[in-house]
Amino acid sequence: MRKYIRKGSIVILDFGGQYAHLIGRRIRECGAFSQILPPQTRAGALNGVAGIILSGGPQSVYDKGAPHGDPKIFELGIPILGICYGLQWMTKVLGGDVKAGKTKEYGKTRIQISDFRFQISALFRNLSEQFTVWMSHGDEVVRMPYGFVQAATSDACVNAAIVDEERRIFGVQFHPEVTHTEYGMQILKNFVGFCDAAPWSVKSFHLWIREQVRKDAGDKSVFMLVSGGVDSTVAFALLNEVLGRDRVQGLLIDTGLMRKGEISEVQSAFKKLGIINLHIEDACDEFLSALENVYDPEEKRKMIGKTFLNVQHRVLTTHYSLLTTNYLLGQGTIYPDTIETGGTAHADHIKTHHNRIPEVQSMIDRGEVIEPLKDLYKDEVRRLGEELGLPHELVWRHPFPGPGLGVRILCVEDVADLKFQIPSTKFQENLKIQVPNTILPVKSVGVQGDSRTYKHAIVLFSDSKLPDEEHWRLATEIPNRCPEFNRVLFCLSHSAHLEFVLTPGYITREQTRLLRSADAIINEEMHAADLCEKIWQFPVVLLPIGVKTGGQSIVLRPVESTEAMTANAARLPEDILHHMTERLMALPDIDAVFYDLTSKPPATIEWE
Repeated sequence: MRKYIRKGSIVILDFGGQYAHLIGRRIRECGAFSQILPPQTRAGALNGVAGIILSGGPQSVYDKGAPHGDPKIFELGIPILGICYGLQWMTKVLGGDVKAGKTKEYGKTRIQISDFRFQISALFRNLSEQFTVWMSHGDEVVRMPYGFVQAATSDACVNAAIVDEERRIFGVQFHPEVTHTEYGMQILKNFVGFCDAAPWSVKSFHLWIREQVRKDAGDKSVFMLVSGGVDSTVAFALLNEVLGRDRVQGLLIDTGLMRKGEISEVQSAFKKLGIINLHIEDACDEFLSALENVYDPEEKRKMIGKTFLNVQHRVLTTHYSLLTTNYLLGQGTIYPDTIETGGTAHADHIKTHHNRIPEVQSMIDRGEVIEPLKDLYKDEVRRLGEELGLPHELVWRHPFPGPGLGVRILCVEDVADLKFQIPSTKFQENLKIQVPNTILPVKSVGVQGDSRTYKHAIVLFSDSKLPDEEHWRLATEIPNRCPEFNRVLFCLSHSAHLEFVLTPGYITREQTRLLRSADAIINEEMHAADLCEKIWQFPVVLLPIGVKTGGQSIVLRPVESTEAMTANAARLPEDILHHMTERLMALPDIDAVFYDLTSKPPATIEWE
């Protein structure tokens, strides 16, 4: 689909940095409209925008194939801010020099404002003379372009910030968009203050996105895949509002991988809204058949995605043949789905989302898919849902992955599978911790250094069967000190060291029933304790390990987050943990219950 450039927006040119969309989000938090565009966007297409931000990126400006923008953007006469790579590209284009720094800077760094007058004016208004920023660079500006002056330095970077106030062009080597940078939001607010930007609010975005949907859809109808989650629900309601029920047909597929009672709950909620153009299709057998003898997490996601498309095509041709020649496939994709699948330039592939399998990507490339929420984060989607008038309880449901329980049931083919071999004892020696622990003979996906990892989890034990501050501290320390691990768990069901055995198998109807029952217990306990809106998401995971042959285990993974790009493990009250554990241990074949204490990064929210 075309990208429509809104007059008065602040445009972020994405040079491949993981934080490019976070910049856009921060600008919206400053109350200004923002858009993300490719770096090569021509200056002529940017006439009428209020300002430009050049994002960071992983490459050197001198690398072969490094991304470059249109130098004529500096002739537009609008405020421009270069961040990290953006600063370096700007410097090179405007006649300065960039070279490899003698010392690379990664993480928190103290900077000094070069001339205190910059604290009073320009980009550093209302800041301290010294403050901590987040650096991540190897190259640095060694000679500024004509017209620029040094604004800040660090011990290792002589030009941590440069400014040309007359032309309103600014550059910072650090990342103001991340929370680790003190005054980062104030710096961005100061920049927005230089721009005559169109105001952003959920209401204004609602009006803008309506217009985009009309243009993208043209005269076509939309066949919308509705999963029952927040994202697809909001997208479906939005398409109904903009295009009308006659041009939108929803499809809710019962995959056999959904939560207990979810199909009837979603159907009932839409009926209350007067949205009845939703087809329910029972395809449980098809999905379970597709997952037979499938063990690899990536392969599971791909098979689930393919089966979604197969069922969609069958329903479309059988029941809605009039749509087959002039329709778009609708999806509730949001931004984290895109970035984790490596869907933007230079972004590493963390995991394949079912709405980003190759078949769907090919349809996107051909202009056959409409995704009205693809640039938004979860909390922004919820605010849009409330603006649309959706019920509070529907909008604030916990996020649930499109593949459902399919990616919360870990599978292993046999005990000889090399992916599940326990690491050698040298890892234990490197840990040097006194807390009783066991390495699990399974692996899970993680994200370390913006890259995908597939590593082991370690379980900690205590006589109290409850984690204390030492366990929480180790949850951060262990992955940092020993990168062979990307998750740290605590055992809630046993106080002593356990020897675990694997239970080989793929996803079956019995396993889905067991995990559905466990998930229902957690939801009941969360509602009873009034914790549903305090906990952002609560995956319940079934592991193919036990203390006896055929046994399995449950992992509790409650997290706190706002946009899913980062997350903290949520600390639940002790009495709630005790009660949850008792109820889960009463389920058949459940041998142990674990509590995932790991943040994101190094662990992703889901285990697969």
